[in-house]
Amino acid sequence: MRWATATAVLGIAGSLALGTVGPAAAADPPPSWPADLPAGEAAGIAFDGTAARLDPRTAFPAATEGGADERAAPETTVRPTGLLTFPARRLEHATNRVVAAVDADVPPGATATVDVRTRRSSGGWTEWVPAATDGTERVVALPVAGTEVQGRLVLAGDPAAGPVVRSVTLTAHPAPPGHTEGEEAAEALSYRVFATREGLVGGTTANGHVIRPRDHFAALPSRRALSPRGSSDYTVKVCARTGRCAFAPVWDVGPWNTRDDYWNPPSRRQEWRDLPRGVPQAQAAHQDGYNGGRDQYGRRVANPSGIDLGDGLFWDALGLKDNAWVTVDYLWTGTERLSRVDVDTDVLAAPDAAAEVVGVAVEHAAVPVTCVLEDGDDRWLRIGTDQYLEASAVPDLEQAVACGRP
Repeated sequence: MRWATATAVLGIAGSLALGTVGPAAAADPPPSWPADLPAGEAAGIAFDGTAARLDPRTAFPAATEGGADERAAPETTVRPTGLLTFPARRLEHATNRVVAAVDADVPPGATATVDVRTRRSSGGWTEWVPAATDGTERVVALPVAGTEVQGRLVLAGDPAAGPVVRSVTLTAHPAPPGHTEGEEAAEALSYRVFATREGLVGGTTANGHVIRPRDHFAALPSRRALSPRGSSDYTVKVCARTGRCAFAPVWDVGPWNTRDDYWNPPSRRQEWRDLPRGVPQAQAAHQDGYNGGRDQYGRRVANPSGIDLGDGLFWDALGLKDNAWVTVDYLWTGTERLSRVDVDTDVLAAPDAAAEVVGVAVEHAAVPVTCVLEDGDDRWLRIGTDQYLEASAVPDLEQAVACGRP
């Protein structure tokens, strides 16, 4: 099952500013730039030459985000929603605080907000962080300092009424000296969660991807780890009791909740901070009666799912016949450099074309290449214990160390 992506609550009528750029310091003002709305990657948003608006043809239904004390009846929480992801911006100095200012008309019941992320030293992106109110400004506090940042606009409401966004301005404040990356571990986080099959062929995911028969992607219940369409920015490794594993990009938001980044520590988890790290809210609700057995929208939770899988990933890659418990590695949470796979490729138990197939790395996924093995004219990539890919599947591989023989 799936519940689509959501937006941060910012339903303010009239002309809206999500932040203002204060007077610049005479010597060294923080860099500030207008987001390039026409060049943004749109999912449910159209730019008409003067403003960005929800596109009634491509906007997707999404659940309204609300805090723990802002529960709404399920029938009132779904609105057309769209994302507009701006081109990334390189900075001369690292930043960990970005102020977002939006010139927009936002009618009652509509929302407009901005998410921002930065690139880590390992090459991957942090998760998206929604802007939060800080006095009169809307500020994104990034978990790490970086010299490349990217923003995206999130709109929700009635396409006929608004919101209408004329401009977005981002201002990056320099990070204080000595700012570090914090508590990220070298190895990616891994948890055992319940997996469900998404289905919904012909529907549209939260990043604008149209779902194909036997499709290969995953959904997690937070837009913080939602990859732009066609990208591998957030990839999961899912392993089932069948003995097979699949590497796939996160292209949708769900199931059940939309603010449940359960893999994050309580200090960063967007909601349900009293739950243990790694326990999805739906699992706690279904198994232990947490929140009265209901999700964030008051719906009775019918299964403990913490991840949704596209049909092809579920049936073909993992060999599942019914919903099941799986082990999920959230690959972007580690510091290991990841490399993009350009075509669906079997994962083999040994560097040999005749070896047993133990999984699939799907197109647009990112894999951790630990080393490269040369065997005559053949070239293999080790991506895990007894897991190998043909090197041709990763054409843009950066320099990697040579493997010893398995």
